[in-house]
Amino acid sequence: MSVAPVVAGIDVGGPRKGYHAVALAGGRYASQFSSTDPAAILAWCQHIGAQHVGVDAPCRWSTDGRRRPAEAALQAAGIACFASPTRAAALAHEAAARARDQAGWYGWMFEGERLYAELLKRYVLYAGELPAGPSCFETFPQAVACALAGQLVSAKQKRRVRRSLLMQAGIDIRDLTNIDKVDAALCALAAHAFTRGRFVRYGVADDGFVIVPDAAPPAVQIAR
Repeated sequence: MSVAPVVAGIDVGGPRKGYHAVALAGGRYASQFSSTDPAAILAWCQHIGAQHVGVDAPCRWSTDGRRRPAEAALQAAGIACFASPTRAAALAHEAAARARDQAGWYGWMFEGERLYAELLKRYVLYAGELPAGPSCFETFPQAVACALAGQLVSAKQKRRVRRSLLMQAGIDIRDLTNIDKVDAALCALAAHAFTRGRFVRYGVADDGFVIVPDAAPPAVQIAR
């Protein structure tokens, strides 16, 4: 008897919000976990036996201050996405914000960096070749939503749109009580598609890939 593959998706927030993770087994909702400690997230992923982990945070910083190739490709496809800065620029921004006694904007990216550092102790970062063992990769909920719908969908109405798309994908959303958990579930769907080899990748290995499911036929006309 075959065992349904377990995968996980992780939404990355700032230092106070932390990480929200959702697990799928055979493409169906299985469990969830939240923590501000990346080591606890890794331990949970191992405990549930997650084969692949999709993370909503950049796996690489920009090397030249411009968009990474994956971000440029998403933008060219009509999917608005954040442009990662260089690590030095992000550090300078955070330092300037602290000097003004303000919250910096890049804290969540450094939390993503901390998470990848932990995950890479047990998972291999996808670099273009299908891994033989457990792996992790960067994904993007808005791109996943567009792939599930088979068209560009509204990011401004993401709470309604993304929950609807999860339901159409057969995901029980009753325990997904906030947008962070919804986004984690979308990341997990990307990991489920990755497990089946039904995914597309944006970017290049040196600057990091963004993985999303194969484009599907429109489930419903949600965009408008």
